[in-house]
Amino acid sequence: MSDAADQLFLGRQPILDRDQRLHAYELLFRNGSGNAAVVTDGVAATATVIANAFSELGVEAALGNCRGFINVDEEFLFSDMLELLPRQSVVLEILETVPPSEAVVDRCRMLKAAGFTLALDDVIQLAPEYAELLSLVEIVKVDIQPLSRIELMQLAMKLKPSGKILLAEKVDSREQMEQCMKLGFSLFQGYYFAKPTIIAGRKLDHSQLSLMKLMGLLLSDADTGAIEQALKPEPGLTMNLLRMTNSVGSGTTETITSLGHAIAVLGRRQLQRWLQLLLFASGSQNGTASPLLQLAATRGRLMELLAAEVEPASPAFADKAFMVGIMSLMPVLVGQPIREIVAPLGLGDDVKGALCDDTGPLADLLSLAECSESGDLSRLANCFARLPAIGPKALNRAQTGALQWANSLTQEKSA
Repeated sequence: MSDAADQLFLGRQPILDRDQRLHAYELLFRNGSGNAAVVTDGVAATATVIANAFSELGVEAALGNCRGFINVDEEFLFSDMLELLPRQSVVLEILETVPPSEAVVDRCRMLKAAGFTLALDDVIQLAPEYAELLSLVEIVKVDIQPLSRIELMQLAMKLKPSGKILLAEKVDSREQMEQCMKLGFSLFQGYYFAKPTIIAGRKLDHSQLSLMKLMGLLLSDADTGAIEQALKPEPGLTMNLLRMTNSVGSGTTETITSLGHAIAVLGRRQLQRWLQLLLFASGSQNGTASPLLQLAATRGRLMELLAAEVEPASPAFADKAFMVGIMSLMPVLVGQPIREIVAPLGLGDDVKGALCDDTGPLADLLSLAECSESGDLSRLANCFARLPAIGPKALNRAQTGALQWANSLTQEKSA
């Protein structure tokens, strides 16, 4: 069983609501070897590992107010281990391969009565034999990729009278998202929000770019004078820094009034942490961080945690990994090539190499972070080969820690 647990890794894909706010994650539990059989010990082992993931890895806490969608095949559906999952935190996603037999319908009825939320996955048509199963689920996931606009419209019109929550998956463009919204879909899954067109009007403002420039100065170990100069055009930022430093230093009788003094008292690492949190918070709209900035922050934290596995004695390497993680999604936010964004930030060659040329250990960490988000098994094996210090278990730990961290930020922001 421990071998199976060690071989399982956790990925996740965001699910958004109509306001493009994070609603849930689809949790991807995969075998690191990529074999067709997920776990050689059978479905009971798989179920136990997933249940353990919630208790040992703290996935439930990491999800916060969001729920986790979990794929359930026919074997897993009938496993007693399924009932170990925290019903308030998960949505059981019945795969399209599960036949709507009388036994399956009875099992789903029992799970629903026990308090589980059910979803039907990869729906592309409404076959009559699925009517009873459809009546038991709360969410219908429609795979829009194989459907024409007319077919999607017809399917949505058939589903509307059922009163189910409609989730469009594999949404790749603004046009698809807008069509689905018009057809009454409530939830969306895919990377459409990471397209430049979808975030028009959400480009980073001057203050956000200043935050990134300040982080670049800190990472390149610039002198305090240069950091002060970068802060001066940002009076609001400066005031908040002084307030926070006074608060941190409240045990002393000394009042901090200058920027240089504030930087010295707070310390560079603390200052960098504060700037990172501000960058995350600054992308919020109506009190909620944009999904893309939330993804960027989570990716940065994941890479920082993984960097500690690669170079445990180097906080500087971990700091750079965080920077690469959040910066990797900035081209989408800013609508500019990464080289143009990086140029004025004073970043080190290793950070620039990872972002612009896909070279060095930081680039390997970025690849690992990206495929952990998508559940790309073929890339994952290559990443593990290039990063022998990191295995599936360490990736699980770091992924969960990153989710918990990002979730704590959203809770602080909404408090």
